[in-house]
Formats: sequence, C-alpha cells, structure tokens
Amino acid sequence: MSWPADPFQPANPSVTAVRTDRPRLIAPAYKWEALPTLIANDPYLQGWNATIFGNATAYYSLPPVVYHLDNSSGILDNAREIKMRIKAFAYAFRMSNDTKWVDRAWAEVQNAAGNGTTAFGPDADKWNTIHFLDTAEFSAAYAIAYDWLYDMWTDTQKSQMRTTLLLYGLTPGLAVFTGSTDYGWWSGSTITGNWNCVCNSGLTMASLAILGDDDTGTASQLLSFTVDNAKSACVNAVSDDGTWAETTNYWYFGTTAHAEMTSSLMTATGSDYGLLSTNANFYKTGLFHMSAYGPTSLFNYGDHGPNKFSTTANAMHFYAEQFSQPGYSLFQREQSDAAEPWSMFWYDPTVSGAFWSGTPLDNFFDNHTDQWAAMRSSWTDQHALFLAIKGGIDVDHQTHNDLDAGDFVLDALGTRWAGELGSGDYNSPDYFSNDTQSSARWMYYRKMTEGQNTILIGKTNQNVGAAPSVTHGTSNTTQGDSTVVTLTADSTAYWVTDMSSAYFSATSVKRGARLLNSRRQVLLQDEITATADVMWRMHTNATVAIDTTGTTATLTLDGQTMIVSIQNPPSGAVFTQGPAERFSTDVIPPIPDQPNPGVTVLMIDLPNSGTYTLEVLFNPQWPGMSSSDFVTPPSVALDSWTLTSHN
Repeated sequence: MSWPADPFQPANPSVTAVRTDRPRLIAPAYKWEALPTLIANDPYLQGWNATIFGNATAYYSLPPVVYHLDNSSGILDNAREIKMRIKAFAYAFRMSNDTKWVDRAWAEVQNAAGNGTTAFGPDADKWNTIHFLDTAEFSAAYAIAYDWLYDMWTDTQKSQMRTTLLLYGLTPGLAVFTGSTDYGWWSGSTITGNWNCVCNSGLTMASLAILGDDDTGTASQLLSFTVDNAKSACVNAVSDDGTWAETTNYWYFGTTAHAEMTSSLMTATGSDYGLLSTNANFYKTGLFHMSAYGPTSLFNYGDHGPNKFSTTANAMHFYAEQFSQPGYSLFQREQSDAAEPWSMFWYDPTVSGAFWSGTPLDNFFDNHTDQWAAMRSSWTDQHALFLAIKGGIDVDHQTHNDLDAGDFVLDALGTRWAGELGSGDYNSPDYFSNDTQSSARWMYYRKMTEGQNTILIGKTNQNVGAAPSVTHGTSNTTQGDSTVVTLTADSTAYWVTDMSSAYFSATSVKRGARLLNSRRQVLLQDEITATADVMWRMHTNATVAIDTTGTTATLTLDGQTMIVSIQNPPSGAVFTQGPAERFSTDVIPPIPDQPNPGVTVLMIDLPNSGTYTLEVLFNPQWPGMSSSDFVTPPSVALDSWTLTSHN
C-alpha cells in the first residue's frame, strides 16, 4: 500500500500561502488518515509506531525538562529534549485521541515559557539567543506543538504560545536579518554547516505554524529571509561528492534540520523553493552517510557535538523519495534510530529490495576539502572488514575538524581496532576560536596531529594549509541480493594520498592503504623523506602485546585478536606502546586535556631524519583461518600500486 496523493496542489506556491487544513507541517491530515491502514500492512511502520508509543509513555512519567545552562552548548540539550518529547506526545495523541498526551505536551510548552512549576532561565532571554541553535530548536518544538495539536488548544493557549514564540524565538530571529545582533553570525553565506540549517529550519517551521494567526507580521517577514538564506549556505554544506562539510556526526544535525525545513515548506505551501535543487549534488549525501558507517560505528573523525536527542538519520527516508534513491530508505529502515515520528511520514512503504544489492563495497570521495575512502568486505556482515581513511584540507570544516590528514579507522571481527578519540571538551578555552596554525584548538590532544591515527613528524602539528592529493582504485565489487558475500581472489581496493604539504619537516610523505587476500587483510604503507624524527601512531582500545623482535603486535579486544606486523622493517623500526597522552615537551594547552582511559597508542618511533618506507600489515584472526591462509604482500612503491600490483 502507498500514500495517497496530497490534495493540496497550489498552482503558484508562495512561502506565505499555506494550506487551510491542519496539521500543515510534515504530516498533513491526509497522511494521518492513511497512516493506521499503512501501519497495519507494514512491519516497519508497526515496529516504529510501537516504539514511539513506548517512548512517549516513558517521557510521560518524567518531570518537565529542567533548565540547565551548559557553557559550551547553552541550553541546546534542553531544547532538543523538549522537541523530542513534544513530537512523541503529539504523535501519540493523534494516533490515540487520548487527551492525556495533549496535557503532557502542554506541560512542556508551559515549562519552556517559564510558566511551569520551576524556573526556566532569565525572563529577558529564556531561549538563549546568544547560542541561537537553542532558540531555533525551541522554536521548532513550539511549531510542532502548535500545529500538530492545533485543534486541541483553546484560543487562550494558542495566544500564549504565539506570544512566547514571538518573544523568545521569532522576533530575535527577524532581528538577525533586519538589524544588528551579536548572535546572527550563523546567517553568513560561509556558514555551510549545521548552524545555518538548524537556525533557518526552526524559524521557518515556527513561522509556518503560526502564519495566519500572527497579527504582528513577523512570521511572514521571516519567511522572506530564511528560505533564501538556507539556499545560500545550508544546502552548500554538502560538497560535490556528497560529503558533509563538518564531520560525519554533524551530518545528523544538519540534514535533520534541512529535511524538516524542506518538508514543512512542501506540505504547508506546496514547494521546496530550491532547497532540494540549488545544490545539484545534495542527493549524494545519503551515500556519504551510508559509506561512513562501518560494522561497529561511524568513521567519526573530528567533533561529534552534544547529545543529538531530536536528530536521527531519518532524513534518509525523505531524501530517498525526493531524489529517487530508494536505497537510502532501505538502509535507514534497518537502523536503530528509525523508530521516530518523522519516519512515519517520510517512509515510503512501497519501497522494496535490499540496500546492499548492487551497492559497491568501495566508495571514494574526492572533493579537495574531504578526500576520503571507505572500503569493506560486506554491507551486511557485522564482523566484516571495514577501512576508512582520509586526506583533505585541515580548514573550512566550521572548526570541527582535527589536524588529521592520513587518519584512519579499522573494523574487523565486530570490533574497532583503530579508533578515534572524538570531541574535546567544548568548554575548553578557545576550542572553537579559529583554525589558523596558531589556534589554541590545536593545543588539545584530541585535536592535534599527535592524537590522530597518522604520521607525526618532528612532534609538531600538521600544516593547516596542506592540500593533499589522492589516487585510488577498486575492483568494483558489489554485493548481490544475498546477505552472504562471495569474494573472488582479485576483489580489492586501494587508496593513496600524497600529504607532503601537511608537514613542515618533510620533503615527501605518502600514505597508502589497500585490501588484500579477498578483503581479509589490510596493508598500510607510508613512504617518508623527513628532516626530523618520524612517528607512526594508532589509537586502540585493545590490549597490546609486542613480541621480542618488536615487529609484531598482538591486539586483543572483545574476545577477538588482530595481529599487526611491520613488513620489511627499516633499521630501528619497532613497535612501542604508550598512553593516549601528550608529550611532556608539547605546548601546554589553556586547560588540561580530557583523559582517554583505556586507550593505548601503538607507535613506531624513528628518532632520526631520513627516508623510510613503513609497511604495516593488519591480519584479523578470522575464525577457521590458519596462518597459512594469510598472504605476505610484495613490497611495491606507492606510485606503482595498481589493482594487480600485489597479486
């Protein structure tokens, strides 16, 4: 069964001409009417519906969200949790007609206005405009409550909600575009990331929700700004290869907001006004998200951000339909975050097939700002091998990146063997100051080159002006309809970056990674000519045991084993291990680093300048595979790597 057609089809859509029936945001009345029948006939919708009701029940018994100001993220956690709860309560009411859900939603609405049983922020600025993400998410929460429960509110309640929304959300939002504020920097055309998307989305949803009831004209004025502003910045957070400009984790924040805004405009007014087409490559971002996911977790380079709460990857359902990419929805419907109200309306229950069928095992992203690759042995085996590695420039990521050209993660046997440390403490002084070479951001271990899985030369950070180049190859192996993949002997992929420009004390630094032996082994090869000491570094949660020769390290984690060996080691090249802590000779950061408990750094330390080739072989100890089943690769210069060079 499929969704019926929307009866609202305006001939000349306008951002200020909205449908007359309610709701108008994301889930119009005709969808609510069709939903029970669709649920009865679709197991995914059935499961999600049950989970949403379960979540609503859990939230119901909790007290309203308590105001808590975090220095770095303001009250963003509060705003997102309230939005998450209101979505669940409003959904539960519309599916059950039980007014207890309306009453519980009203308690959150009143609480966020400061009319609850406990104080909620300063009277003049309850939604914390200085950190406008908070304001935007509160505005979106109010929009959903006002619109989805419109017929249940009294005129007095609606008036109170509009007054609060205008005072703390829309009036400050309008000032961003018509006046001079100290919180409107996110509206700049270079803010191609989650901030521009989230702020414009919240203001747009709230304006659409009260349009026609707002006698101040604020809502209609805002809509004349937010859509165009999002088209100038938000949509350009996706590069021409589909990669999100910030990090794989911030993709969630940005795409959720973009999809909410676009969907709301489409259902309320009948058009997306170019939010889906202005960036002709935006459709590729679904494959970016899929590729960044390994069997254990994301390729989570850079910052992760605060708790997501109200953000999921369910924009994949929306993009699947809008961009005719059913694989996005087939992928997302299998994920743990799919059970959420947006899925109930963005998911097309007629979609069929398997997301992995015909999907390449290797994907390469070549935009100069990104330059990364994801190579795997299966899309469906949770114990599969997965290697993701990056080059890219070290700036222009909205100050969420690390100094990490050459960084990689490695999954196998259901375990992540080489991992990321993630975000630093957002409250750290000057953490987001800038991304220049002298920035204090690069003094923090988790952000400096020392804290990445890459090459460190002269114990100094990489050059923020670096411009690596990449080459790569793949056997173009795809997975069939089955969840079991049969790989031929020549199934392989490789990726090489020349990242010489990232180092101040080197004339040449190249790193290559390739899959060997039907994608059961990984070779990581570095070719370096340096005028200072060289260090190979990898962060792991595994217990590390190094043999007496120093050239083999046995890693154990989660009951599994990975053997890492140095092939053809240059003189003095041996493994050592140590804690994930800064060197005593490093510049001292403004405040001490966060601890990294349970993390060991596996290292190869070459204390002298010179020319080196490091060939590090990773052999996951697959069940049923004997030592004779592993291959010892030939030594081949990176410039000579081809698909057949290691046969």
